[in-house]
Amino acid sequence: MRDARLRYAYNTNGASNHRLDDLVELLAEHGYDGVALTIDHHHLDPFAPRLGARAEALGRRLRALGLGAVVETGARFLLDPRRKHEPTLVTPDPAGRALRLEFLRRAVDVAAATGAEAVSFWAGIAHPGTGPGDAWAWLAEGAAEVVAYAEAQGQVAALEPEPGMVVATVADWARLAAEVPGLTLALDTGHCLVDGGDPAAALRERAAALGTVAVEDMRRGVHEHLPFGEGDMDLPGVLGALLEIQFGGLVCAELSRESPRAHLMIPAALRALRHAEEIAAKAAG
Repeated sequence: MRDARLRYAYNTNGASNHRLDDLVELLAEHGYDGVALTIDHHHLDPFAPRLGARAEALGRRLRALGLGAVVETGARFLLDPRRKHEPTLVTPDPAGRALRLEFLRRAVDVAAATGAEAVSFWAGIAHPGTGPGDAWAWLAEGAAEVVAYAEAQGQVAALEPEPGMVVATVADWARLAAEVPGLTLALDTGHCLVDGGDPAAALRERAAALGTVAVEDMRRGVHEHLPFGEGDMDLPGVLGALLEIQFGGLVCAELSRESPRAHLMIPAALRALRHAEEIAAKAAG
């Protein structure tokens, strides 16, 4: 038996119909190593009263279950019930950008209270009429504030390239990271397929900068999170790269469209991941 293996988490955005306490218990029962917590109105609402106490209680629960955590900030309608993912760090309205920053600071607070490994966030989509220079300046300023706040609490801030956003690719992230010291990479390997990249190569190239990693299946050129085996992802190749670089963080399955059948997908995803890891380990000798 190998001494080292990858550690797996399941993102709560793929189990939105479950109570959070029930969900983390399910993950522990099935053998996961952690939870990727997308904080939202139904899963640890960051704007409800007593956030600190609720986050600390979750941290105690995770420790009792032997689970690690990553905090995700991709809630769709938490900040604006009428506009998905708005406002963002590149919203023209300063009050909107300030609201996003407040949310991200609260996410860092949750990470600190739960002992999470990283806080993942993204740039946002530039609004029509916004100059690229303005959007980039707002983003760099906001990202620097998030990194500084995270570092003050001993947390890791990781920015995730998202298709269609101001930071859409790993190359975009590298440009921003050059301006924002301390910014790590939240690499969703499926997104590499969307922009025509090689997920395994990206993992190897950016190994030293990785803050957190997400996996799922995806078709080339199509931003749709799919169960493993339904897209073009070379899962053994991706996990083999993670083994090669000795990635020790949580590898987070993000199956955001699978909430109605999460009770089936949670064990199925872990089986697929472990099977692919075994294939990768055998191929490496």
